[in-house]
Amino acid sequence: MKKLVMASNNAGKLREFSALLAPLGWEVIPQSALGVTEAEEPHETFVENALAKARHASLSTGLPALADDSGVCVHALGGAPGVYSARFAGEPKSDARNNALLIEKLAAHADKGAHYVCVLVFVRAANDPQPLIAEGEWHGEIIDTPRGEGGFGYDPYFLLPEFGLTAAELSAERKNAISHRGLACARLLDRLARI
Repeated sequence: MKKLVMASNNAGKLREFSALLAPLGWEVIPQSALGVTEAEEPHETFVENALAKARHASLSTGLPALADDSGVCVHALGGAPGVYSARFAGEPKSDARNNALLIEKLAAHADKGAHYVCVLVFVRAANDPQPLIAEGEWHGEIIDTPRGEGGFGYDPYFLLPEFGLTAAELSAERKNAISHRGLACARLLDRLARI
């Protein structure tokens, strides 16, 4: 199997990427297993943060690297929390506190529309002049009461009206097929197959 380092320590993301990439012969190694520290994410866009993380992981390990930057963009909040989704309620990271703050900020708004964004960046080496970049979006709305046991992050509050289910109520296989991360990964894998 080909090895790549995943520039993330998020257990949920690691599970999803391992499941998506294993059939194509990629072994996904979390950066923590290789002693790689988390990269800084000082940028205002998903693509810049993902590229910074991928280059950092590849430079630290000498392996090809895959990074994502993803989050939920809520229409009534001007796209927030956006790139700050994981740390919306501050440090330390906490899904429970992030969700509580999101529900609090949305309470006065009628528009509950939101979408998840995922930008994936694959670099062959730290100085790769032509990184592969793929993006996916997943549209839904935020609900006040969590539903479902699956997923992570904002998934229990992210309702998919066409299914009548939250992202946390979907099976892992179904979520991987239709989510922002699944769509971005499919686009990335299509590009990987052509190089």
